[in-house]
Amino acid sequence: MMFDNINKPKGLKRVYLATLNSLRAFNWLVKNEAAFRQELLLLVLVIPITFLLDITIKEQLILIISTLFILFTEVLNTAIESVVDRVGLEIHPLSGLAKDLGSAAVFISLVIAVCTWVAILL
Repeated sequence: MMFDNINKPKGLKRVYLATLNSLRAFNWLVKNEAAFRQELLLLVLVIPITFLLDITIKEQLILIISTLFILFTEVLNTAIESVVDRVGLEIHPLSGLAKDLGSAAVFISLVIAVCTWVAILL
């Protein structure tokens, strides 16, 4: 199937189809990516914890968003890995670099989340 740039869906149909695509991707991540499952579990655990803390609603939201940011970067990292693997499975320095950079982005998001939690809780 070829992408048709001229007859792309518009309006609510585009939003509906984009939502279906996102849900399909989310389902794939849950089934196939252990790191995503672990980070999703982390999110599910920390959300209730934020309700038990003596913090403002803004601080609660910041803690939840910092954890969601980890999931966000994991999705981008997985997308990078998928594209690299689609291009070719042979070992190439640029392919390894692309995957390492995606992994570094996830690491940075983890550092951001930890720093945010520490700053708010202390």
